[in-house]
Amino acid sequence: MPQQGICIGFVSGKGGTGKTSLVAGIGAALAETGKRTLCVDCDTEFRNLDLVMGLTEQSLMDFTDVAAGRCTLEEAVTEHPARRGLFLLNAPIRGGERVTKMEMNALAAHIRKHFDFCLMDAPPGMGDSFGLVSGAADRMLLVAEMNPLSVRDAQRVVTELDAFPPGDVRLIVNRVCLSPFRRPELTIDDIMDGAGLPLAGLVPEDDAVLKALCHGTLIKPDSAAGRACRNIAQRIGGEYVPLPRMYR
Repeated sequence: MPQQGICIGFVSGKGGTGKTSLVAGIGAALAETGKRTLCVDCDTEFRNLDLVMGLTEQSLMDFTDVAAGRCTLEEAVTEHPARRGLFLLNAPIRGGERVTKMEMNALAAHIRKHFDFCLMDAPPGMGDSFGLVSGAADRMLLVAEMNPLSVRDAQRVVTELDAFPPGDVRLIVNRVCLSPFRRPELTIDDIMDGAGLPLAGLVPEDDAVLKALCHGTLIKPDSAAGRACRNIAQRIGGEYVPLPRMYR
């Protein structure tokens, strides 16, 4: 394990892009490669990561408890019973006390000492929690869909991430439709040009994601979305994985 792990923030311009499912899927794929991976739900208003990971009854403490010193990081995190090396640090059930940027940065620094990767699931939009995540993360991944509204929202988010060096903010296009009978309004190149970001990965539309959520399980690694999450995880880990050409 390296001396310092990497914190990656996941953001989106609007809700419903599938960002939280991607955090869980990519986190599971990283853990599958032997990397200790912590997924942190940073949405203090509407936490959902525990549902997506199937850990709704497992977590008692949350990241605000750790930041305030009410418990240790080790006491607050929950390891996934079906995926060794995958952990969850939850958000509070309702609101919770306000965490300062200094406290969040200190928490991220502590996490880096104990985990290879930390995936921080920010709430959609650009509220206070967005600032906490973007201030504490080393890199950012912006999740968008293949429609003009999502691209416009992504453009607004990008303007708030100009402090990051080039290449440290990348784009994931989710729910890419592969049906030859449903051509999208935009191509992948259109979305990349609109957001002004390099591409980190493409995730196809896949019923396996909804089925996993309904059953409270992780996305199956052999599903189309699961394979896409694995490819993104490999790129995050520094491997070269060619990008598929979908609607380029």
